[in-house]
Amino acid sequence: MVVGPFNRVEGDLEVSLDFEGGRVAAAYVNSPLFRGFEQILIGREPMDALAIVPRICGICSVSQSAAAAAALADLAGVRPTPNGQRVSNLILAAENLADHFTHFYLFFMPDFARDAYRGRPWFDAAATRFKATTGSATADALPARAAFLQIMGSLAGKWPHSMTLQPGGVARAPQTAERLRVFAALREFRAWLERRLFGDRLEAIAGIDSVAALRRWMDARPATASDFRLFLAIADDLQLARIGRATDRFLSHGAYPKDAGWLFPRGVLDLPAGALQPFEPADVVEDVSHAWLEADVPRHPSEGDTRPVEHKDGAYTWCKAPRWQGQVAECGALARQVVAGHPLIRELVMEHGGNVASRVIARLLELALVVPAMEQWLKALDDGPFCAQTMLPTDGRGCGLVEAARGALGHWLTVRGGHIVRYQIIAPTTWNFSPRDAAGTPGALEQALVGLPEAEPLLVQHVVRSFDPCMVCTVH
Repeated sequence: MVVGPFNRVEGDLEVSLDFEGGRVAAAYVNSPLFRGFEQILIGREPMDALAIVPRICGICSVSQSAAAAAALADLAGVRPTPNGQRVSNLILAAENLADHFTHFYLFFMPDFARDAYRGRPWFDAAATRFKATTGSATADALPARAAFLQIMGSLAGKWPHSMTLQPGGVARAPQTAERLRVFAALREFRAWLERRLFGDRLEAIAGIDSVAALRRWMDARPATASDFRLFLAIADDLQLARIGRATDRFLSHGAYPKDAGWLFPRGVLDLPAGALQPFEPADVVEDVSHAWLEADVPRHPSEGDTRPVEHKDGAYTWCKAPRWQGQVAECGALARQVVAGHPLIRELVMEHGGNVASRVIARLLELALVVPAMEQWLKALDDGPFCAQTMLPTDGRGCGLVEAARGALGHWLTVRGGHIVRYQIIAPTTWNFSPRDAAGTPGALEQALVGLPEAEPLLVQHVVRSFDPCMVCTVH
C-alpha cells in the first residue's frame, strides 16, 4: 500500500507499506521532491548563505539562518556577543514554539475529529474543538499564533527569511520600545497557553516530574478542561503510547546556547546501550545507498557531495541516511528533553520508548519550558554590543549545529579562495525519515511504522505526524 501524498505536512511525502498477517512488516519512506539548495550554494561567497538558506523552508527559515550563521561563526572563529546570543535565542525560540503550536492545533489534532472516531467518548469534544474549518480551535489559535509571531517583526524585521542573524550575533539592537512590545507579546502568549492549551500555569506544567504526577494532574480536572487534557484523554483511549516506537536512540545538538552550555544540553541517549553519551560531529556520516544519488561510501558531511542520478537500483527516495556512530537516531523535542533529563519525559521513554504520545507531550512541554526562558533572555539584555565584528577567512571549514523545532539541524561548509566549494545540510527530518542504509537498517520512521494493523490506517497518519515532518528541509 502506498500512503500519500500527505496533507498537513510541509512538502512532499510518500510511504510504501508491506503487510504480512494483517500488520505492517516493512515501511519505505520516500521524499519525492529533489530541491538542490546544496548545489545552489556552491560558487557563492560565504555570506550569501545567509540570504539563500532561509528560502529552504517557509515555516522554519530561522532555523536554517541560525545554522548558517553558526557555520560562518565557526569558519571565522568568532562567538556571538552575550546580547547577540540572547536575541538570537529569542528569534529561534519564537519560530520553534510557533511550529510546536501550529503542529498541535492545525496539523495533528484535526485527525481525531474524523468520522472514523465517531462513538469514542471524547469525539464530540474533539470535533467541536479541532474539526478542520469548523472547529473552534482554529479561530482561537491562529490569532494567538499571529500575535506571538509579531516578536519576529520587533527583533528580526520580518518572518520568514529574515537577514538579522549574523555570525557575531544580530544585525541590530532592539530599542526599549521594541523590547516592551516583545515582552507584551510573550505575556499575551503565556496567558493564552495557560488559559486554553494547559488550563494551568506554565511553571506547573513544566514541574510535572513523573508519570504518577501527570496522572494526578489529569485526575484533578475533566477531560475537556483544556486542550492538553483532552489530548491526554485521547492518547489514553487509543493507547498512543504503544504505537510509533522507533530506534530508542535520541540525539540532540544542544538548544539555546548561554554563558556556559545550553538551556537544553547536547548529547545522545542510547537506550540500547543504557547510557547518555556525548555528541561529537565527527561521529556523523551520511549513507546514500538507497537514495537517488551517486553511489559512494558513507561520508562525513564535511566530505560529502550531493550528485543526483535519474535511475539507481535499490533507491527509493531523494533523502540521504544520516547515522550516528553507524546507528539510526531520532531527533526532535522528545530527544531534546530526554537528553536534557526532564524526569517526566525520561520516565515516559523508559516505559515505552519513543512513541506518538510522548512526542506530542514533549513538544507541548517545551512551550511551558521555553516561554519563561524567553522572558529571562529579554530581561537580561543590557547596553553591551549585539554583534561581534567578523572577518571570514578565504579558506577554511565551518560547522553550524542548532536545534530546530523538529530536532537536530547541521550545516557544513568548505570555503576556498573566498567561495563556497562544498555545502552540506542534514535537517531533522533527514534523520527521522531517512531510508535504509547499506546494512539494510531502516530509518526511524520506517521502524516506527512496523507492526501497525492494516485495518486501522489512521494510526499510520498519527505516527507520521507525531514526528512533525518538514519534507522541504529534508532533501537538497
